Amino acid sequence: MPLPSLLAVFAHPDDESLASGGVLAQHAASGARTTVVTATWAEGTRRAGELAQALRILGAGEPRMLGYADAHVPESAPGAPRFCDAPLDEVVGRLVRHVREFRPEIVITHDAYGNLSGHPDHVHAHRVTVLAVQAAGWGRLYPETGAAWEPSALYLATHPESAVRALGREVLLRPGRAMYSVPDEWVSAVVDVGPWAEQKLDAIMAHRSEVVRGALPGRLAALEPTDRARVVSTEWYVRHGIVAPVETQSDLAP
Repeated sequence: MPLPSLLAVFAHPDDESLASGGVLAQHAASGARTTVVTATWAEGTRRAGELAQALRILGAGEPRMLGYADAHVPESAPGAPRFCDAPLDEVVGRLVRHVREFRPEIVITHDAYGNLSGHPDHVHAHRVTVLAVQAAGWGRLYPETGAAWEPSALYLATHPESAVRALGREVLLRPGRAMYSVPDEWVSAVVDVGPWAEQKLDAIMAHRSEVVRGALPGRLAALEPTDRARVVSTEWYVRHGIVAPVETQSDLAP
């Protein structure tokens, strides 16, 4: 029986594979519908091609790209505004259209800190996704985007403090950068994605430009195979609206 359908919203190409590649592969392997909306980089750029390859590996269909510019890379979307500078109502409406068109049971995005790095595009993707998931269920909001649809759950990809200690700060972030993790008791779902770790790693490595420049995919590529598997074999999620101690799930439930 298929697992719940998933729509993931992430800021940059590679975020989907790093944060939720295992869950995307797990759900796709069960026969569930999965798709990814990426906020930055435009079609025809080098990272758009890498994203398409990664999504094929994960079984997540064709890219859905909003085409805004990365906050730090203007050439990521020539002539387009930075994602963080685009009109909020415009961005939310465009994302509502994807939610209503795909009609997912579950939506996944960055946590409120913007994951470990606190990247401004990650933080903005979180905010926009929370607004869009709520708005998608209100039929008189953005009526031009289709019939109302209310996903059953919104999950935020995250890292608990204990995982950061166990995995090693030097692997997860470059030295000297602030790191944003959450208390362990906030985590709603701890998902063992070990059976899909190789598939997830292949998707991460498809983002070749990030491997070459020494970003997280590149640091993972430099690890021994057992260490790579250890870093990517678990994914953690906070269920939106619940930041108090809960009984931890082993998967993403609607």
